Amino acid sequence: MNRQQVIFKDIGTMQYKDAWDYQEQLLQENVAIKTALRAAEERTGAAPASGLKLQTINHLLFVEHPHVYTLGKSGHIENVLLSEENLAKRGIDFFRINRGGDITYHGPGQVVGYPILDLEQFYTDIGRYLRNIEEVVIKTLAVYGLKGERSPGETGVWLDPFIKGRERKICAIGVRTSRWITMHGFALNVNTNLDYFNFIIPCGIRNKQVTSLQKELQKEVDIEEVKAKLRSNFEEVFDIALEYR
Repeated sequence: MNRQQVIFKDIGTMQYKDAWDYQEQLLQENVAIKTALRAAEERTGAAPASGLKLQTINHLLFVEHPHVYTLGKSGHIENVLLSEENLAKRGIDFFRINRGGDITYHGPGQVVGYPILDLEQFYTDIGRYLRNIEEVVIKTLAVYGLKGERSPGETGVWLDPFIKGRERKICAIGVRTSRWITMHGFALNVNTNLDYFNFIIPCGIRNKQVTSLQKELQKEVDIEEVKAKLRSNFEEVFDIALEYR
């Protein structure tokens, strides 16, 4: 059986707003396709979604961002511990965005993954989608001898989530969907400067740590190797085939 095709593109380093706009463009292109198909189906009386799977286009983007904090639509501004003036002095951008979740940080040494997927080609279950993204990261961490786990009620991937005082978040996840098309995604700390998390309350969760592959392994990690593992595990977990662009 043929796997779903997903176009993969490693953007490299890109300003957060530019990447956000690019995601929105890809999402809206797919929304327009679905809207046109549904309208045609209503006019002709054809079976619902008769040609849908062949026409919407799935994407997976990898990117690194310059220093930026993003606040989700359910987030609280008090979780940003720096004033606008101090953010500017430190060269940190700030955006209120339309994903779920609270405040998070993106910066150099972090792999950010943005899947733009039509979940009607997979399954219409946001919870399952989030768990599958977590599974991609958990499988990737296992390659490096780390046991990534889920923390009940807290989306993302953690180390030692059930040992009080040792809980460490290594990957944040936040998504948005429109007409079952996803955007935003995950941010895995590889060689990330963790000092930047000291200026926020990450994901609005107090008294828990943030970590990275570099910190856990006590050495700098080949980020291209991590990306390769993530791609392979994404193909396995989502049962897709990546088409490199």
